[in-house]
Amino acid sequence: MINEIKKDAQVRMHKSVESLQHAFAKIRTGRAHPGILDTVMVSYYGNDTPLRQVANVTVEDSRTLALSVFDKSMIQAVEKAILVADLGLNPATSGTTIRVPMPALTEETRKGYTKQARQESENARVAVRNIRRDALAQLKDLVKEKEISEDEERRGADEIQKITDHAIEEIDKLLAAKETDLMAV
Repeated sequence: MINEIKKDAQVRMHKSVESLQHAFAKIRTGRAHPGILDTVMVSYYGNDTPLRQVANVTVEDSRTLALSVFDKSMIQAVEKAILVADLGLNPATSGTTIRVPMPALTEETRKGYTKQARQESENARVAVRNIRRDALAQLKDLVKEKEISEDEERRGADEIQKITDHAIEEIDKLLAAKETDLMAV
């Protein structure tokens, strides 16, 4: 019973950390990274389709992404989708290839992205704490129903706290890495 609660909390906390990693992938740094375009949706025959399903995204050099669209008639739609995605990117078409240069980050935009990264990590910490609260509430319910003893509850709470500490530590490491990446010129 306690093991199921711990396992559930651990899985949910891991998902929160993964969610943070996806959020960090959307925050662009000065370097080209294909993950920046993961949220771009292209109107493909009337349906919104992820960009990766209609084009191959590669890193041409450290500051440029190159897209080769599978269906050449979709080049204009892909270019428009990147502009509409509000990522601050301006694609340029040259023949059948779309090049997306990464604009250099100013000190002000770096600080803004750092602030955004901190906010995302704080949201992840709150999610982890909420999961901990739910798990502890489940343990208290088991004690009320006399299914476990108070000692077992205390042991379970300590183990849940260790899982929580590990998840928070992971979030802090991710944030530190992202801040370092953002502030590197």
